[in-house]
Amino acid sequence: MSIQKNIKQKTRSFIDSKHMLSGITIASFLESTIVPIPLEAVLVPLMQARREQLWAIALMATLGCIVGALFGYALGYYLFDVVGDWVINTFSSPEQFENVRQQMQEQGFWFVMTLGIVPIPFQIAMLAAGATKYSITLFLIASAIARSIRYFGLAVVVYYAGNQAERIISKHKTKAIIALTTLILSAWGLSTLF
Repeated sequence: MSIQKNIKQKTRSFIDSKHMLSGITIASFLESTIVPIPLEAVLVPLMQARREQLWAIALMATLGCIVGALFGYALGYYLFDVVGDWVINTFSSPEQFENVRQQMQEQGFWFVMTLGIVPIPFQIAMLAAGATKYSITLFLIASAIARSIRYFGLAVVVYYAGNQAERIISKHKTKAIIALTTLILSAWGLSTLF
């Protein structure tokens, strides 16, 4: 049995649980920190089955991810201080790291936004932001916006498409990711002009 089918079966038994919302928050936290399995495989069937809590599910998934992002930021912030000199000297140079730090300070918001939407592990953005001591406030705002777009976007599709949402998302997922990425990258490009 594939991992995705196993997840879907467990989701169906989880749907009627009184711990559903807290479980989604924990799953979102884990997905954003250590489990690189997209949460959409769980969220869409859950949202379809529990439409009366559609927006609460999206909110709890977003909150779990933000807490996970804060955890990842802290790991980058504190662990990089412990092993940072070794990492810099082994994999690059102090000058290259300073260039990365400067780019993160200037364009970190858009970097975090982009990685929060596209299907690239978000852990990269969290660790980079922490390691470069990027503004935690801007990091959390960018994370919240990106993950809200992702999870509330799913909720909107389920709200309008109902039981057809899973099929529609599966069919148009790549196009939606390309469109959102293009939009974010365009906004990023425009922000550098001003």
